[in-house]
Amino acid sequence: MDPANIEQFRELLLARRAELGRLETAAAGAADTVELDQSKVGRLSRLDAMQAQQMALETSRRRRRELTRIHGALRRIESGEFGDCFLCGEAIDLRRLAADPTHTRCIRCAEA
Repeated sequence: MDPANIEQFRELLLARRAELGRLETAAAGAADTVELDQSKVGRLSRLDAMQAQQMALETSRRRRRELTRIHGALRRIESGEFGDCFLCGEAIDLRRLAADPTHTRCIRCAEA
């Protein structure tokens, strides 16, 4: 893979990391403990609030997993291993990396 492609992927990964950080900051209060005082909130409203809390927690978990994959891809760029399949060592197709630069396997190994 040529250095221009690698730099493009690096910039894409850094931009996505920054975006995820902003989203996490903006959603910080959404996973707070739900108030269960029945005099303040009706039963259905509490259930809605609890469901929203769980959805916010799952969204946060997904963001953290994506951040971990981004961190790994950036480390592979720094070490010169970016774009190589973890299993067979062959180059991962650029179209696959364009779809998701955090992929660590070529399509053949991913399907196996």
